[in-house]
Amino acid sequence: MHLLNEVKMSFPALFLIFSFLFSFSNAAVQDFCVADYSAPEGPAGYSCKKEAKVTVNDFVFSGLGVAGNTSNIIKAAVTPATASVFPGLNGLGVSLLRADLAPGGVIPFHTHPGASELALVVDGTICAGFVSSANNVYFKTLQKGDIMVFPQGLLHFQINTGKTKALFYASFSSAIPGLQILDYALFKNNLPTEIIAETTFLDPAVIKKLKGVLGGTN
Repeated sequence: MHLLNEVKMSFPALFLIFSFLFSFSNAAVQDFCVADYSAPEGPAGYSCKKEAKVTVNDFVFSGLGVAGNTSNIIKAAVTPATASVFPGLNGLGVSLLRADLAPGGVIPFHTHPGASELALVVDGTICAGFVSSANNVYFKTLQKGDIMVFPQGLLHFQINTGKTKALFYASFSSAIPGLQILDYALFKNNLPTEIIAETTFLDPAVIKKLKGVLGGTN
């Protein structure tokens, strides 16, 4: 009787374990989950397009062969190849981007909440780095052929420190890495200047100037 009670008590745990394993076995059987942009998006990503509607074009993306327009305030352009524009990546845990930087161009401090980043310099000279959660700074000047990794969720940046254009490609450990740019989070919204001043110790006049440049209000 005691043994039977133990079995009965452990059944919910066993059920959860087998359900978990079953869900993984189903995921392994499914070859792919091409994003269906017309269907609702859930926490796990885009819904799957019916296989009968999938074509080879869903698995091909040609946007990374063209240089981006760097005529902007940061003198840089980023061309993403993530699941939001490349449906065949959905659910596969990988994605790419192309970054073009004019001389003096910068990719400001930003984070990717959903992925680590691996950047390969193809042309030019780039100073790149990140800040750990212990506030240790790791940065280095990268030359053509150099690779640097930026751990998931950590603030990082890239600057073209050379006299010619720079180009790097970055890969991510997620089809939807996410993006939050620190400058935009602070100065491209309607968060009151007083709150930003209190939380960053910046002068209100400086904050208002940056809001004017980046499009923020209040």
